[in-house]
Amino acid sequence: MNLRKFRREELSINLTPLIDVVFLLLIFFMVTTTFREESEIEIDLPQATDEPVEVSKDVVEIMIDNKGQYYVNEKPLVNAQLNTLKQALRQVVTEGQTPPVIISADAQSPHQSVVTAMDAARQLGLVRLSIATRQGND
Repeated sequence: MNLRKFRREELSINLTPLIDVVFLLLIFFMVTTTFREESEIEIDLPQATDEPVEVSKDVVEIMIDNKGQYYVNEKPLVNAQLNTLKQALRQVVTEGQTPPVIISADAQSPHQSVVTAMDAARQLGLVRLSIATRQGND
């Protein structure tokens, strides 16, 4: 009978491949994660409805064409200066009244023209402003 002494080898687990896999997974998740971008400015946007609004007869309409030319109640103005627009609005609005003002601007009109119209109305105390739009499917 062969009775040899068996030597027991000490068992050890090599952790190097496991650590490599964990690092690869960590790098993979860091690269593929999309980070949420948050704006520092919080804006509460207004909402609009599709319901028709009842329009009164004493509405002042300021129309602006694509070149920045103003029309007050469909009458063209001589020039596009603030004082001219204010004078035209004074002629349309009777003393003591504050009718609603609708600004209808062409999509290609200069942004400054719309701001000037809003400023002229505000300087005359006309604070009920609306901007006319059309539905996107037209």
